[in-house]
Amino acid sequence: MLVNQLLSMKTISGKDGIESGSIITIAPDATLAEAVRLLSERRIGAVVVSTDGATPEGILSERDIVRQLGANGPDILSSPINSIMTKAVQTCTAGEDALVVLDRMTQGRFRHMPVVDGDGRMLGVISIGDAVSGRLKELAAEKEALTGMIMGS
Repeated sequence: MLVNQLLSMKTISGKDGIESGSIITIAPDATLAEAVRLLSERRIGAVVVSTDGATPEGILSERDIVRQLGANGPDILSSPINSIMTKAVQTCTAGEDALVVLDRMTQGRFRHMPVVDGDGRMLGVISIGDAVSGRLKELAAEKEALTGMIMGS
């Protein structure tokens, strides 16, 4: 399965993605409190940080926020996102194998990855859950095909 198929599955299920044109981003100078509100309202685990809404400059996850709150207390909520976001954003392209991307996420211990085109512009965001779901669908189809072969149908 390819990453573009994962994005298509998200769109079909009504999630934000390439076809819906609703990639959720936040400006790097927004406060951590604003990011918390956005994550809560949209029920998402991470948000891409981008000035123009098209090019990823960083990513901020719930885990990043919890670590900062634990280390610095609630005063950190007034800080700009760019002071704590992950700046070395891992990205993938729509043509990459989803299993390879899943492995990268697992090895890197992160759960969200922007999908970009050849110019670095975002097409969507996939989560590790999207990749696992795609893999499970792939395995179910393989099982069905093998069962059909064995049963002679």
